Amino acid sequence: MVTGAAADSAAGAAADAVAVAVDGGGSKTDVLAVSMGGQVLASVQGPGSSPQAAGVAASIGTITALIAEAVARAGALPVTRIGVYLSGLDFPDEHTTFAATFRRATREAYPAAAVSIDNDLFALLRAGTRESDAVAVVCGTGMNCVGVRADGAQVRYPALGTLSGDWGGGWHLGEQALWHAARALDGRGPKTTLLQRIPAALGAPQLCDVIEALHVGRLESVRLADLSPVVFSAADDADAVALSLVDRQAAEIVALAVNTLRRLDLVQRPVPVVLGGGLIRAGHTRLMRSIERDLASAAPAARLTVVRRSPVFGAALLVLEAAGADDTALVRLGDSTQRVGSCDPAEPTDYAWAKGPVGSR
Repeated sequence: MVTGAAADSAAGAAADAVAVAVDGGGSKTDVLAVSMGGQVLASVQGPGSSPQAAGVAASIGTITALIAEAVARAGALPVTRIGVYLSGLDFPDEHTTFAATFRRATREAYPAAAVSIDNDLFALLRAGTRESDAVAVVCGTGMNCVGVRADGAQVRYPALGTLSGDWGGGWHLGEQALWHAARALDGRGPKTTLLQRIPAALGAPQLCDVIEALHVGRLESVRLADLSPVVFSAADDADAVALSLVDRQAAEIVALAVNTLRRLDLVQRPVPVVLGGGLIRAGHTRLMRSIERDLASAAPAARLTVVRRSPVFGAALLVLEAAGADDTALVRLGDSTQRVGSCDPAEPTDYAWAKGPVGSR
């Protein structure tokens, strides 16, 4: 917390300066331009900007375009600080490469801006808690987890999917749904309504059309992430395969959280476990109840916190705190972002199955 002359200085900067917060994942990127007094001046959203998925150049191109749009909407005020929090910054080399390239790309447009860059989990963590002992699990397009302790210790994961031992997230859940549906189609697996639901959700005549389209590139594999609502709907109708997928997803979320608590020696402490991401925000009853039950069993002292608003709120809090904003500004930011809304993504576009290759959304 900043008080006295420093706080007065930060408040005085509110009228003539802007800070920019970026939260980018595999499916979307949210950007807020905020005054130093905590007022949201502009909110914009664009496509995903994970450098692992899009590549560094495309990621930075998306982010800089969205920042420019947000700054223009905010009145083209001078930018004093930029905070970028992205999925896909999981290894030191990835962070170093992205940070150096991003700073070169933005130096001319925002010469006075201090730049901070980190994994998007830290934005989610800050959106859910201010405590120094905490764990955050994101379950959106993919899955990841971070744990922090007051003495500076951290636990992080590579989060590369099955390659690094992960299971879950929207993309993997969709892939698993398709796998089970394919086995139901040819008789190797149990019957499941996913066999009919998946092609219907994607506008395809039959499941074999979905498989072929993925194989030849008419359907991009990223669209598998859009099948998670199909799994949830089938589970609601007591489809045994879908129920098993939902239960596995819950178990994997809890496994990440509890393992992180254990590695930080916090499993017996009343530590907040912050959950966020698109699959969490969907609020599926069985998924959430299973998470609550399993976490209470494995770590009874843990306090579950579900972040419903966009993690870009946490990114903005981190940016303002780094700039020396006081608690009044942070509270104002919370009120302001609630009025702006949660920055939910638009509905995915339909595929035209008879019109050749399909572009990315």
